[in-house]
Amino acid sequence: MAAADDIQGMTAEEAARFILDKKELFILDVRNESDFNDWKMEGESIEILNIPYFEWLEGADSVLSRIPEGKQILVVCAKEGSSKFVAEQLAEAGRSPIYYLEGGMKSWSEYLEPVKIGDLKDGGSIYQFVRIGKGCLSYMIVSDGEAAVVDMVRMTDVIERFAKENGLTIKHAIDTHLHADHISGGRILAEKTGAAYWLPPKDAAEVVFAYAKLEDGKEITVGNTRIKIQPVYSPGHTIGSTSLIVDDQYLLTGDILFIESIGRPDLAGKAEDWAGDLRHTLYSRYKELSDDLIVLPAHFGKISELGEGGKAAARLGDLYQSNPGLNILDEAEFRRAVTDNLPQHPNSYQAIRQTNMGKIQPTDEEQREMEMGPNRCAIHDK
Repeated sequence: MAAADDIQGMTAEEAARFILDKKELFILDVRNESDFNDWKMEGESIEILNIPYFEWLEGADSVLSRIPEGKQILVVCAKEGSSKFVAEQLAEAGRSPIYYLEGGMKSWSEYLEPVKIGDLKDGGSIYQFVRIGKGCLSYMIVSDGEAAVVDMVRMTDVIERFAKENGLTIKHAIDTHLHADHISGGRILAEKTGAAYWLPPKDAAEVVFAYAKLEDGKEITVGNTRIKIQPVYSPGHTIGSTSLIVDDQYLLTGDILFIESIGRPDLAGKAEDWAGDLRHTLYSRYKELSDDLIVLPAHFGKISELGEGGKAAARLGDLYQSNPGLNILDEAEFRRAVTDNLPQHPNSYQAIRQTNMGKIQPTDEEQREMEMGPNRCAIHDK
């Protein structure tokens, strides 16, 4: 039997289930070492090894001893082709079962996993869409056949399909801030569905399109049950960053507060200026809110931030105990923590900001390339 018949494709969705369900999988990543070190698939029960593609070109004999026997093996590369080649070599050497990641890390970067977070008091629900390969988190708030979408990524077809399957009309698309790590799908979604597009005005000084102003004092309702979405101005990651309180239960924090870290203030080049705003938001403004609010961030940096079922969620009061970014009491030390020795910037972050302002219109393939890699929106994402 030909080796090609002994290997199988694994979709990003199927790979995500291994990670979220904490099932064992051995991943062989054949990208260059620098790309692997920059960004890789991760999971609690995942074992991963990097052997670059060029080491396989003269056959598998020299590297086969490094590959375990008796395990499910998933071969991963950037786009798919190299992983198929290596998977065939492993199959020819008698290893099985062997899979390759369909679409490579590009498909991994774009997959969204819908996770139900919980119910709302007067009916309705809130869903989190986990972009597991990029660390982005989008939300859909649902009530009486209507929906509001928050911090939508550019793969709007996933949300549109979810809305159609559940008989929902998207009425609002909301961005908590002007994103620098990923291309927002909020404005595109609004244009396609007729929804209102909301953006904090202090982040919109350079945008070239019309928008509704997301600011304190406004109230966004979803459905006849009038689920309140209350904006809370919370600058620091950007000057306009605005959190949302949904149904007096959930606090959507954008990129200000994460499960295991806090937002970085430097992606618009204003770290020194915005460090004080960030501290005030985290140490004063959020302190005024109920400890029982469930924090729902716009990103996660590490797979450990995903809890049961893949949810990224935590009680605000608990985060004040466990999150290191909320426990830097000395103000000078805090300023150093959020301005010095920060992680590398997200890939193409300046071009992503320009795209989200509407100033440039990259092609779909250019957008994919711009977004490759982790989000790196937190001060601890090293």
